Amino acid sequence: MAGAKPGVHALQLKPVSVHEVLKRGSKFIKWDEEAIPTLVTLKVDPDGFFLYWSGGTSMDVEILDISQIRDTRTGRFARFPKDPRLRETLGLIKGDSYSESKLLTIVFGNDLVNLYFLNFQAVQEGYCKVWTDELFKLATNILSQNASRNTFLFKADGIKPDYFTWEMFQNFLNKLSPRPEVERIFVELGSKGKPFLSLDQLMDFINRKQRDSRLNEVLYPPLKRDQVHQLMERYETNTSQLERDQISLMGFAKYLGGEENSVVPPERLDLIDDMNQPLSHYFINSSHNTYLTVGQLTGTSSVEMYRQVLLTGCRCIELDCWKGRPPEEEPIITHGFTMTTEISFKEVIEAIAESAFKTSPYPLILSFENHVDSAKQQAKMAEYCRTMFGDALLIEPLEKYPLDPGQQLPSPQELMGKILIKNKKKHHHRASNGGSIRRKDGTDEQSSPLNGVYAHQTPLMSNGGEKLAERMAKDLDIRKSIGGFGTAYSEVNATEEMSTLVNYIEPVKFKSFEAASKRNKYFEMSSFVETKGMDTLKNSPMEFVEYNKKQLSRIYPKGTRVDSSNYMPQLFWNVGCQMVALNFQTLDLPMQLNMGVFEYNCHCGYLLKPEFMRRTDKHFDPFTMGIVDGIVANTIKIKIISGQFLNDKKVGVYVEVDMFGLPADTKRKYRTKTSNNNSLDPVWDDETFVFNKVVLPTLASLRVAVYEENGKFIGHRILPVSALRPGYHYICLKNELNQPLLLSSLLVYTEAQDYIPNEHQEYAEALTNPIKHLSLLAQRERQLLALMEDPTEVSHACFYVCLRQHWLSSSLYKILVTVTIMDKVYVCLCFAVIEPQSTDELKQHNSYLKLMKKQCKELKELKKKHLKKVKSTIYCNTTCGYVLCRECTIMVTFTQICAYIFN
Repeated sequence: MAGAKPGVHALQLKPVSVHEVLKRGSKFIKWDEEAIPTLVTLKVDPDGFFLYWSGGTSMDVEILDISQIRDTRTGRFARFPKDPRLRETLGLIKGDSYSESKLLTIVFGNDLVNLYFLNFQAVQEGYCKVWTDELFKLATNILSQNASRNTFLFKADGIKPDYFTWEMFQNFLNKLSPRPEVERIFVELGSKGKPFLSLDQLMDFINRKQRDSRLNEVLYPPLKRDQVHQLMERYETNTSQLERDQISLMGFAKYLGGEENSVVPPERLDLIDDMNQPLSHYFINSSHNTYLTVGQLTGTSSVEMYRQVLLTGCRCIELDCWKGRPPEEEPIITHGFTMTTEISFKEVIEAIAESAFKTSPYPLILSFENHVDSAKQQAKMAEYCRTMFGDALLIEPLEKYPLDPGQQLPSPQELMGKILIKNKKKHHHRASNGGSIRRKDGTDEQSSPLNGVYAHQTPLMSNGGEKLAERMAKDLDIRKSIGGFGTAYSEVNATEEMSTLVNYIEPVKFKSFEAASKRNKYFEMSSFVETKGMDTLKNSPMEFVEYNKKQLSRIYPKGTRVDSSNYMPQLFWNVGCQMVALNFQTLDLPMQLNMGVFEYNCHCGYLLKPEFMRRTDKHFDPFTMGIVDGIVANTIKIKIISGQFLNDKKVGVYVEVDMFGLPADTKRKYRTKTSNNNSLDPVWDDETFVFNKVVLPTLASLRVAVYEENGKFIGHRILPVSALRPGYHYICLKNELNQPLLLSSLLVYTEAQDYIPNEHQEYAEALTNPIKHLSLLAQRERQLLALMEDPTEVSHACFYVCLRQHWLSSSLYKILVTVTIMDKVYVCLCFAVIEPQSTDELKQHNSYLKLMKKQCKELKELKKKHLKKVKSTIYCNTTCGYVLCRECTIMVTFTQICAYIFN
């Protein structure tokens, strides 16, 4: 989200590479609880697009798009048959590590809740681990998730190349969906009816239209002829045109959809941020009530949600802990005082231990909301964390970063592979008998949306379901009773066992920014319900930014969001809040924005904040409308030209373009016209959407979304403004979960440049092209001469403008305003049009001849002085015939010296 490390970044992301075992295939037994086990051969195609298997009596081939795979598991984390007869058939023994090592579970789906599981048992030993690891690498490959349009077209070509080549497939697509808009671009670039562009024309197009003018030309130089020729060799199939340094319309169209022409440079997908800053200097991908699958009042709690949320790159998850019932007395996780189901705390910790670092190696924060009023069960919680997390659990603070006032937090790099616990510490509260319940106030962590409803009221909810719960919320005026302090009714004091697990993430009640500054303890953090956070943001925005430079803050949804809807996270990113927690089970617009933003920086869950949100010597007002000191604002323009394969229905579609950022930058909603029952290849190519001044580009995101005419979502893309490439590009669309759609894309034209105020536009254009600007002034002069009886005033005005713009000196201006009008016009024309002269013509000028005479005279004088100096520094040795230089003591022959002197 912020700027990258200084210098040119060398791409570290690895392209898709399919392991030989996966290409060759392996024998597995595919099993299901409700089906007969089948022997199949499991394979992956050489390009890593699809997982497929065949077997059984029919030998039908089943196929799964690898981009839909969410997780792969083996060993004790793979699914185990519940039916004893099925276990016996497969020869599996529960708890036997050998049996578990032969199991493979593949999890896939288009959201985090509605998941599907494929279960396999390996026939041979040693293959399951290879398949689990390599398949997960393919499914989570960042470059494949952000592939070019050409790659997705190649993926969609399902016919064997022996019968239907790639070139044939492209020709078929062009016939099926002609692209007149691409041909129009081709003609405008200079082909002018010719079926090709020259190398120089293509180079001019790439360096002038496609290059980001905001980049440093030394670090990111324009392409040279040999580099452009390499591009032509890659995309032009006609060898005769290549020999003439030409590219055809087909080759040009391929270049537009190629990986070199992606709308965002692949470097931004890589780990590009400096990960050695204090923890408070990052935005951290965070989840609220992670265990819930639907609403906040009713529905199923799920252990699987913890795995899925972690796999999205989330680095802060929430555990709402309650006391378990006898006889087990095992702590549970649920949403207190609601009808949501319960899950085992132990199983959740086990799931977290398995998935904590599969997607990101950087520190994971567990946000405990502890309602367990039993010292025995709290001790169990602490023991489960210690034993299951092992060395990954950070118990003692790092030696370099003691828990002292004024001491900064360690960096994500220094905490790599560590799990941090956020839980109340015992020494912050008065001692009580092992966990007495106390009511929380508005700035601490919360859990239940019916905190204001006492326990004896909850049985009423068991008969009515979610609608009754929502009705109760309205009847009891929940907004009024708990809207100010969130959703939790109570939390308990921590025992010694839980307190010892807390170090750098210690929650405290927020009193004021002044009090926090006075305590100066960076390891203390506070949580804000969104309503309280919004009030704080409005009343003390600059103080909030300063607080977040040193300490962590967590924002979470208000209690009345019983449908698990989300607030807009951008509001709190604007003041530097690190942990902006959202309901991951609801893929609404705020959640889509969150996933799109955290896709960058290698999907690691941490994004470095802009520099002035980190530096203590800088102060920032998020409500500013003007230019921020040291930050270059941007102007962004985007034209939606056309769409390709947006939907398989005959329906009208339209595109919305939104900008999210500071209040001054946020602009919604630009919208195209609705196409006329055409979702296959609609063409708009009309209006350009302009975001004239984006004050803070490093914190702004552009969202391009496509909808059916009835408002149904089709696909979208989140693009960082600071990395948006100008020119003609394809935007490959993604679904709500940020998974790529196969063929759906938009062809757009974008401009990204430094913002120039309106009053300076003409001056900037004059600096860019001064001759053209002076010609324009002369043209205006001639036009005004034809309209006015006394053109003297026009000339005076023209010369006055030149004086004000510092193109004329004051002395020259005085001379010009005193000469005749025809002389003025002549002078203007001289300024405007300067004919170039050859070298021979310039050598005939008197000034050049005088200069040459002067140079000859000076050269003669210099030779005389040099001769005199030589004579004074040598002496002759007549006996040996050599001359010795007194200053340099170099021996040379006397003959050589005489020749030098007299020549």
